[in-house]
Amino acid sequence: MSPRRGFRTLGSVFSRRTLVWVAVIVVVLVVVDVVLVALALARTAPSSNGTPGPVPTFSSSPRSPGSATTKPSGTATADPAGMVAPGRRLLSAVDNRDAWRASSGVCGGAEGVLEHTVDGGVTWTAVGFGPGTGAILALRSSTDGVSLIVGEGDDCEPTVRTSTDGGRSWHAGAAGTAGAGIGPDGLVLSNGIGDSPCVDPRAVYQGEQTTAVVCDGTVQWRTGATEWVPVPLKGVRSIAVEGGEYTLARTGADVCGGVQIVSMPASGVTPSTSATPVGCAPEAEADGTPALARSGSAVWLWAGDDVLVSNDGGTSW
Repeated sequence: MSPRRGFRTLGSVFSRRTLVWVAVIVVVLVVVDVVLVALALARTAPSSNGTPGPVPTFSSSPRSPGSATTKPSGTATADPAGMVAPGRRLLSAVDNRDAWRASSGVCGGAEGVLEHTVDGGVTWTAVGFGPGTGAILALRSSTDGVSLIVGEGDDCEPTVRTSTDGGRSWHAGAAGTAGAGIGPDGLVLSNGIGDSPCVDPRAVYQGEQTTAVVCDGTVQWRTGATEWVPVPLKGVRSIAVEGGEYTLARTGADVCGGVQIVSMPASGVTPSTSATPVGCAPEAEADGTPALARSGSAVWLWAGDDVLVSNDGGTSW
């Protein structure tokens, strides 16, 4: 064998081996690439977590009034709609900013509604008045607190309740602290139920010694348990007291198109006792039953949907 031929044989063998290794490496790289791609796809593929649940839905419809959560008694809530309970209107003032009002409700029927204001009647807040509530027969407030006569149950049993923390809690009150009221069986007084001097009394006030009842066309007055003294006076709807005189809210007066404020003595009353005009609230609604309250020179008038305040004893509004 010549040296040249041997060289060609070695070169041919080397070339074939090189090609084989190159092919093996390429195959390995392809396999590795396939494996990596498969792993990547497996990692990003969506997984199964069982049967999917229903898609949640949301509604923005307002909640039905019947589904509203009932607040516990004594909880204050805003009352933008105003008073809704039927019955008589009651009003009591602490000063020219602080006052309480109530729509009495009906014994054995609609419960009373109690509200409180501390901004001169601009806004009112509904206040609960204890468990087992019923009709509100009387209301009286002062700097010491607020007291009610509540007619409980179908029999409208009168119970005095007092709060000294703005209506957050209530306890049994003393007789007379809530004033006098009108119940289905007569006048609710500090000493029990008394006969009314008229069939349909509109308002009643009881002081330490005297009592006054507003009737149709008259104001009936007496001291202690003596006979009633009728004072002819038409159109009187509500009564308040300050010192030694009554302050009365009157409708239908020729000199006042709204609600007229008059005064009369609270003692020594006779059938000839006269009433003295004090002022006129011309914008006050005269229909229905206006409610009146007084504390010092501050006089409050609740007529229709409006509550008016006078700072000069009812002369101007």
